[in-house]
Amino acid sequence: MTAALQQLRGHWSGFNEVSFVAGMRLLFWICRVFGRWPFRIVLYPVLAWYVLTNARARRVSRAYLRRIAACGGPANLSVLRHFAAFAETILDKMLLWGGLYDTRSVSLHGVDGEDGVNRCLDEGRGALLICAHLGNQDLCRVLSQRNARLKLTVLVHTRHAQAFNRMLERLNPDSQLNLMQVTEITPATAMLLAEKVAQGEFVVIAGDRVAVSPQPRVAVAPFLGQAAAFPIGPYVLASVLQCPVYLLFSMRVGQRSEVHFELFRESLHLPRKAREAMLAELAAAYAARLQHHCLRAPLEWFNFYDFWQLPDTSRLDTPDAPR
Repeated sequence: MTAALQQLRGHWSGFNEVSFVAGMRLLFWICRVFGRWPFRIVLYPVLAWYVLTNARARRVSRAYLRRIAACGGPANLSVLRHFAAFAETILDKMLLWGGLYDTRSVSLHGVDGEDGVNRCLDEGRGALLICAHLGNQDLCRVLSQRNARLKLTVLVHTRHAQAFNRMLERLNPDSQLNLMQVTEITPATAMLLAEKVAQGEFVVIAGDRVAVSPQPRVAVAPFLGQAAAFPIGPYVLASVLQCPVYLLFSMRVGQRSEVHFELFRESLHLPRKAREAMLAELAAAYAARLQHHCLRAPLEWFNFYDFWQLPDTSRLDTPDAPR
């Protein structure tokens, strides 16, 4: 087996995150007809079977939860609860696109004020939103459909979750709108996105998954007590777009869903001589905010692979070494 194939096996795209979602159709029906608690009663036996039969999923979830505890988070969290939170989020996405989720209960933060995202909307300016695989990001897309001024283009790589996407599309065809399949940011992609931002649109890109590419470029930053690889694509794209950059975090805290917009940079310039140091600084700043929110809602981070396994460790001599 080649080294490339071995690396792919440890990459997030090599995992079917929603491999247990086939039964969500039945669970969705149970929730819709009988309510959330009957849904949970049926859910836990399904989850128990999944966790017992998937050693890799158990291992990576347990490792993440141990890091949470070591960094001052709760020490009594279980793998079963972690996957239950994932299943609840899948259900919420289905309820959202099925028109059965009350978005009025969502708490919005960082919208108004001098640094709020509404400032860009008022000025007719576009922006870059760097999100994470934390909580339910579809909340932002549904909310944007109810605000005519907020137009989103979401960069995604979802070919590993086609069955789930088809399920959402059957619930609501709009679930697939404003999605742009991207494996890497090419000059042509950057030009297209620059046009969208110039027209006042918001571009959304994940900051916590390395690109699906033979040689993705990353910066290494501390996260939950150990170095991890973060993509530099969001920051390179931001330097091209020359627009405000916000961090976007969505999560369930207690019984409420929250969406946070945090101004990251008014604009971003990568100097040629200090480029690597700047990329490392930006990745570290993003990782610090991600860690903050993971500690607030530790069961809401859904990267079920070995996030701290640095790809091609022999080439970690610079913060954005290609791999």
